Amino acid sequence: GPVSSAEKQILINSTAIMLAIIIPTMIATVAFAWWFRRGNPKAEYRPDWEYSGAIEMVVWGIPILTIMLLAGITWIGSHDLEPSRPLKSNVRPLKVEVVSLDWKWLFIYPDQGIATVNQLVVPAGTPVSYRLTSATVWNVFWVPQMGSMIYTMPRMTTRLNLQADRQGSFDGLSGHFSGDGFPGMQFKVQSVPREQFAAWTQGAHGSGQVLDARGYAELSKPSSYVPPTTY
Repeated sequence: GPVSSAEKQILINSTAIMLAIIIPTMIATVAFAWWFRRGNPKAEYRPDWEYSGAIEMVVWGIPILTIMLLAGITWIGSHDLEPSRPLKSNVRPLKVEVVSLDWKWLFIYPDQGIATVNQLVVPAGTPVSYRLTSATVWNVFWVPQMGSMIYTMPRMTTRLNLQADRQGSFDGLSGHFSGDGFPGMQFKVQSVPREQFAAWTQGAHGSGQVLDARGYAELSKPSSYVPPTTY
């Protein structure tokens, strides 16, 4: 998606800027060691040398410029990829409410009137606006292939905007240790065509299970490796 692509570009740019110092430094280390070896009569020995303005300019100026470049990339990227900022698109975003439980994920589609556990189905090419919270302890919602991770916190709401540009099945997980059942707190993201998503939402209404107060009370009990469920 656009978020993960932008994050990837930031990593590539940052690495390239740092390599612009690292590679010459590694080459210079070998070159200096070879040139000033004991057997090189051309190497000048200056035991009383103590200062060079040109060298000081290089060893301080280049790192300062590098830090400024990295800071600029980070500053711009941090604002452009602000999690709560809606993604630019001509398509109306899909609303999904996310609740982290012990140890499972509850996804609520308020406009469609359905909910799922450990299964997130989204239409490809459509922005998804997430509102996230936790019914228990702090947790972290993360779909690595789609982009930014973000905290879920009890009695608080965080916002995240992501989009899957292509169809596929992606791994989602918890990025924050939350107890014994943490390893099983995983889910699948299914990115499907819009027509298939519409058919899926329509079929979900015939699942037979209702997420009412009693159903939620049962669901909120600690359990791990919960199979995908639709309400």
